[in-house]
Amino acid sequence: MVAPADATPPLPLPQRIAMFSLHTSPLAPLGGRETGGMNVYVLEVARGLAALNVAVDVFTRRTSAAEPDVTEFAPGARLVQVTAGPVERLEKEDLLPFVEAFAEGVEAFRSREGLRYEAIYSHYWLSVASGDRLAARWRVPHVAMFHTLGDVKLRARASESERPERLKAERRLVHALDRIVAATEHERQLLRQIFRVDAHRIAVIPLGVDLSIFTPRPQAEARARLGLDPARRFVLVVGRIEPLKGLDILIRAVGELQPRISVDLLVIGGDERAAAEIARLEAIAAEVGATAAVRFLGPKPHDTLADWYAAADVVAVPSFYESFGLVAVEAMACGTPVVASRVGGLASTVVDGRTGYLVPWRCPEPFAERIELLLRNEPLRRALGAAGVERMRAYDWSEVASRVGVALAALVEEYQRGAAS
Repeated sequence: MVAPADATPPLPLPQRIAMFSLHTSPLAPLGGRETGGMNVYVLEVARGLAALNVAVDVFTRRTSAAEPDVTEFAPGARLVQVTAGPVERLEKEDLLPFVEAFAEGVEAFRSREGLRYEAIYSHYWLSVASGDRLAARWRVPHVAMFHTLGDVKLRARASESERPERLKAERRLVHALDRIVAATEHERQLLRQIFRVDAHRIAVIPLGVDLSIFTPRPQAEARARLGLDPARRFVLVVGRIEPLKGLDILIRAVGELQPRISVDLLVIGGDERAAAEIARLEAIAAEVGATAAVRFLGPKPHDTLADWYAAADVVAVPSFYESFGLVAVEAMACGTPVVASRVGGLASTVVDGRTGYLVPWRCPEPFAERIELLLRNEPLRRALGAAGVERMRAYDWSEVASRVGVALAALVEEYQRGAAS
C-alpha cells in the first residue's frame, strides 16, 4: 500500500537506548519476591526493540559475583550488571541508599564503552530515581513505567504502609519525567487524578504476551506432560507469594467449595523468602479443611507456564491490586478463563462475562461462586476460553515493542527540537 503524498513519514527509531531495572534482573527466575510481570515486560520489550534495530542495554544491580558483566540475551540486546552496594540480594526496600551508586556505575560503563544513548527507559521508582540523575547529564529524554505506585497501592488498600521516602520520590519524579508509560487507561486516569500529571505526558501502551508460546493446546496433553491427574479439577494461581496477592481469599474459597465439588488449587511462585507467608497460608488451608487441596509448587520457568495454564480449568487472580495483570493475559491467550479481582488493570484486560469473571469484593464467596460455575459448565468454560484467545491477539509483544519504539522516537525528536530552539 502506497502512503498518500502528504502523509508524514515515520520518525526514525533511536539507535541506542538504556533501560534501567535496578532492583531486579529481567533474566531472574520468575515467582520470587521481586520477580514477576515487570521482569517479563523489560525482557520482551528489550527483545522487541532490538528486533527493530534499536540497540538496548538493560542495566541491573549486581547481586552475584558469578554473573558476567555483560550478557547478550538477544541480538542487539544486552544485560549489564552494575555494582552498587553489597554484591548480594537485598530487599528492594533497602536499595534506596544505592540509587546514586547505581547511576555512577551506569555512567562508568557508558564512558568506558564510548556509547551514546538517545533515551532512558526506567522501570519502578528506584530505577526512575537513578535515571533522573543521568538524563540531564546525558541530555536525553527520560521515560518511565512505574509498574506500581505507592500512593495507588495505599488507596487500593493493597499495602498497609509505604515508606515515606518512596512516596515523596514518586510524587516528585512523576513531574520530572518527559513521558510516563501507563499500561492501561485506568492507570492513566490515576496519574491524572492523584498526581495531576499532564495528559500529554502519559502514553498508554499495554503489556503483551508471546503468542508463539502462550497459545491454546489440548488440556489432556498438557496434563500428561506435567504429570497431573487427567480427571481432577484444577484452579491455578501464578505469581509472587505475598499478602497483597490475596491467596488467603482463594484458599478460603477452595475450602468453601470442598463439600460441593472436588477441586485442587495449584500455586506457582515463591522463593525461600516466602516461607513465612506460605506457612500462614497453610494454616488457613488447615483451618478451612483444604490442606489436601492446596499445593505450593514453587517457581517455574516462564516458558513452561503455557502448559500449566492449559492444564488448569480456571486461572484465578485474587490480588488486592494489579497495575496490569500479565498472568490473566497469558492465561486467556492459552484459552483458559480467568476469575479475577475487579482492581487496577485487571478491569481492563478481563472482560467480565466474556473472557472470565471479575469479582468486585475481596471475600471468598464470590470467588467460590464463579469458580464453581465454570467448573460445572464445560460449554461456558470453553466459550469464555475461546473469547479470551481472540481478545489476546492484540497483545502480541512485537506490537507492544513497536508502540514503545514509536513513542520513544517521537519523544527523542521532540526533545532534540526543544534543545535546538
